[in-house]
Amino acid sequence: MDASAPVRGPHRLGGAARFALWSRRLGWRHAVMWLVVAFAIFPVLFVVSAALNPLGTLSSAQLWPTGASLDNAVELFENTPFTTWYGNSLFFALSNATVTVLLSALAAYAFSRMRFKGRRVGLIGLLVIQMFPQFLAIVAIYLMFSNIGEYYPAIGFDTRWGLLLVYLGGALSINTWLMKGFFDTVPKELDESAQMDGASHAQVFFRIMLPLVTPVLAIVGLLVFISTINEFLMASVFLRDTDAKTLGLGLYQLVASQRNANFGMFAVGAVMLSLPTLAVFWFLQRYITEGLTSGAVKG
Repeated sequence: MDASAPVRGPHRLGGAARFALWSRRLGWRHAVMWLVVAFAIFPVLFVVSAALNPLGTLSSAQLWPTGASLDNAVELFENTPFTTWYGNSLFFALSNATVTVLLSALAAYAFSRMRFKGRRVGLIGLLVIQMFPQFLAIVAIYLMFSNIGEYYPAIGFDTRWGLLLVYLGGALSINTWLMKGFFDTVPKELDESAQMDGASHAQVFFRIMLPLVTPVLAIVGLLVFISTINEFLMASVFLRDTDAKTLGLGLYQLVASQRNANFGMFAVGAVMLSLPTLAVFWFLQRYITEGLTSGAVKG
């Protein structure tokens, strides 16, 4: 090879050669990206199309409907207690997320900053509980609340507070572990300095610790909100009255016996159910981004 020959870089190549070089280096990544996007967006487009399908049946559902109307939405609002189901779902999701974040943060602060008898056993117990799915305890929980409902009807079956207690019991353990790991990254010198200035444990927790761990609070709140608003199994055991059902149970009731006929209304409800999750994610996204990146730089 002649050493005096000019070296042709990528910018000196022709259009076809540059495209071939780009395809070998980056083209497969773009192809995989578009494949993943298509895989993710296909069910969304199908559900939206079914919701706008004027026929409202499963057999007539298409990716691109021949016509579009809001007949399914009108029928859903007029012929079902949709607003009641929707309100119940939002109540459980918001209440469970709020209370779980607060109680998990309190427990995580105690396990992270305090030393007391039974601390290690408590942490191991929280970890062991997560090895067993919650639905394994359905029979025991059902019998327990059958007796509780006789003495305290306000927290029995078909009540919001009874099911909320069950949700809280199943969500605290794993979230306490998650928050404890984040609390451990905050220097203890901050606590000691505040206590030397006369601050109590409550003041240290609410005024110093919580602002520093806001990212993990947002992440836990979002995860609990999503899991609660999509929860079906425990709600189907506790909520038997029609007006007490969540939106997931109500939509299942629509298609349980007439899946083909009511699929349009089911699709409308599914789209409506996704809106609160999108809104919460949009509101918490900057905290979530900070939470995912802060662990890589915090020492």
